[in-house]
Amino acid sequence: MVAMSAGIDLENVTCDFGPFRAVDAANVSIKPGEFFSFLGPSGCGKTTILRMISGFIEPTAGSIRIGGKDMRGQRPNQRPTALIFQNLALFPLMPIWENIAFGLEVRGVDKATRRKTAEDLLALVDLPDAADKMVSQLSGGQKQRVAIARALAVEPQVMLLDEPLSALDLKLRQHMRAELRAIQKRTGVTFIYITHDQGEALAMSDRVGVMSQGRIQQIADPRDIYNSPINGFVASFVGENNIFTGKVENPSQGMASFSTPHGTFRARLGDVGSGGVQARLYVRPEHTLLMAAPGPENSIPVTVAEVSFEGNFVAVHAVSDSGAKLMAEVRNDGSATLPAVGDRMHMAFDAGRAAILPDAATKG
Repeated sequence: MVAMSAGIDLENVTCDFGPFRAVDAANVSIKPGEFFSFLGPSGCGKTTILRMISGFIEPTAGSIRIGGKDMRGQRPNQRPTALIFQNLALFPLMPIWENIAFGLEVRGVDKATRRKTAEDLLALVDLPDAADKMVSQLSGGQKQRVAIARALAVEPQVMLLDEPLSALDLKLRQHMRAELRAIQKRTGVTFIYITHDQGEALAMSDRVGVMSQGRIQQIADPRDIYNSPINGFVASFVGENNIFTGKVENPSQGMASFSTPHGTFRARLGDVGSGGVQARLYVRPEHTLLMAAPGPENSIPVTVAEVSFEGNFVAVHAVSDSGAKLMAEVRNDGSATLPAVGDRMHMAFDAGRAAILPDAATKG
């Protein structure tokens, strides 16, 4: 039923709105059948990229190719794409099957074929008995699936999704992540997903492009984005961190010493240039250990300031003797004795789990 998927290539794609540069020289190749997410804060340019791919905005410079074909001058209805908006835009006075088949009706497809296609797609999105229901009878998650089925009805090669889960509550968003991924796998259609939610991007995507201030900061699979961020923006935006500002010293074989007001630490060295350069060290709370005595390296004496129960883990907030606010995560598995507020402890981290990184790539 669904057409073959297509790859998308963005080559030096730039978009200006007057003097404001929304997207700055974006380069990315998305493979056919891939689930690719653009992740970043509001205003970073990710939705502008989606609208350029769909044809609602023309790039100021650069080229966009879908399935190897240059999209310059191609209107939205001439492109092999389907776009799902945040508000879904379902028709409340039509039954569900007519909502799904609307694009086919516009194309002149007969009613029997439209009904059959709608029912097949409802089975695909696990709503086999919803054909004759009205939109008002569906839950938020069911409406999401109807919007996906309607988009699939016109057999797109590329599905474009602009933060479609943002209006749902947390449990339903988590459920719909799995649903969306399963639908994408079943159809094989290329999905391009826009989100500011790191959990969505990491959970669903084959690869993620992290954006800031109109520029793509890093493109990688979710594990590499989280475990090996290329710069400080990616490290900070994707997950929590303890951050130290200081200077790189004695770089050698991918490691370096890092001198800070809170002590000198060892860590992996990112692309921050030569020794003496001002940079930041990042270490995640789950890689930060709580110890009663000083560790062999990267150990900081602290006073426990707050112990926060988060369900599957406990966040221990502490302050170093030099005033640094730090956090360690302790798994809630009963194996660790939790400290009390006011306890004197040491926070320590392994050099291989910490990274010295440059700040984000910015425009200019």
